Amino acid sequence: MSTQIESPLIQLSNISRRYQMGSETITALDKVNLCIQRNEYLAFIGASGSGKSTMMNILGCLDTPSEGQYMLNDKNVAHLQDLELARTRNQEIGFIFQSFNLLARATALQNVMQPLIYRGIRPTERKRRALDALQRVGLSQRIDHLPNQLSGGQRQRVAIARALCGEPSILLADEPTGNLDSATTKDIMALFDELHAEGQTVILVTHETEIAAHCRRTVRLSDGRIQSDEWR
Repeated sequence: MSTQIESPLIQLSNISRRYQMGSETITALDKVNLCIQRNEYLAFIGASGSGKSTMMNILGCLDTPSEGQYMLNDKNVAHLQDLELARTRNQEIGFIFQSFNLLARATALQNVMQPLIYRGIRPTERKRRALDALQRVGLSQRIDHLPNQLSGGQRQRVAIARALCGEPSILLADEPTGNLDSATTKDIMALFDELHAEGQTVILVTHETEIAAHCRRTVRLSDGRIQSDEWR
C-alpha cells in the first residue's frame, strides 16, 4: 500500500525580485529556493536590506517575482493578474502588521469582520466567525471597543483575530511585536505559540533574534539570498 506524500504548502523555485532604480538594477531576492510545509512555525530574519520585506511581499501575494515559480497550495501564483492575486490573498493569507492597520472608527468586532465582506459571506456568518476569533485571542469582553479604547497588545490581538477569521492557510506576521513593550511582546508571542500548537502555519518576519527563537525554524536572509536555514 503506497503512502501519498503531502505536497508543501509553499514551494519557491529560483525566485528573484529585481527593481529598477533609474539606471541601476537592485536585486532584492536572488534565486531563492525554499519549501514550507503545513503547520510550520518559521521566522525570516535579517538586517535591513537583507530581502526579508520583499520575501514577505512575495509570500503574501502583495508583489510578484521577476522570475521563478511560487507554488501556494499547489497553485502557481508567481505571475497572476491583480484580481486573481487579490482573491488568493483574501482566501489564503492572514496578515498581521506592526502598526495593526485597524479601522479607527470601527469596533473590534467590525474590524475582525471586515475581510469577510469581500468574500460575500452573509452577515450572520461573518459575526459568528468574528466572535469565535475574538474569543480565541482572549478579547470576547472587548468586542464593542474602538481601537483607541484598547491597549497596544489588545489592538494586536484584534489584528490577529482579523487574520484568523478568514481561516487562512498561512498567518503572515511582519514585525508583529515592533510597537509593543517587552511584557506585551511576551503575551503576543505566547499566543502565536498556541496558534501553532493548534495546527496553524505561522510565518514571522523579524530582525529580532528573541522573536525568531520562538519559531521551530529560522531562515536567515542576507543580500537577497538564504544564508542559513536552521531547525530546532
